[in-house]
Amino acid sequence: MSREEKVTELLKPVVESMGFAWVGVEYHHNSVNSILRIYVDRPEGGIDMDGVVAVTEAVNPILDVEDPINAPYTLEVSSPGLDRPLFTFADFVRFTGQTVKLNLHTPLGKRRRFEGVIAAADEAAQRITLQIPNGKEMETVEVDFAHVDKARLVPVF
Repeated sequence: MSREEKVTELLKPVVESMGFAWVGVEYHHNSVNSILRIYVDRPEGGIDMDGVVAVTEAVNPILDVEDPINAPYTLEVSSPGLDRPLFTFADFVRFTGQTVKLNLHTPLGKRRRFEGVIAAADEAAQRITLQIPNGKEMETVEVDFAHVDKARLVPVF
């Protein structure tokens, strides 16, 4: 089980019992420091600073006791923001029609990075269809969800 999975298993029920939505977790480690970033929101969207503080105060003692990371780190509790990370296939279904940046574990053709509109999310096949600009045309690209390393919404202003 990955660190992210351990943290999710440990903290998601706590966050949800407080009335917040669990968005996801990221763990970044390098030689200088490590960051455990937990994304939370309100089910209807728009968590405020008081909510972030409440979640931080609730999860910090649990992390101290359970120690799922087993290394020094900085805890960050955050809203998902406008460039919301997409962690689950359900996120792709929810945000169909929106622009997303994707990084893949394995290249598709010769590319690992894509930016385009989520045209469809086939739950049965766990496949995402993107419409990607290619000059004046739009190109359709299909990606297996299992190959997605990271994904974020691209805010449109």
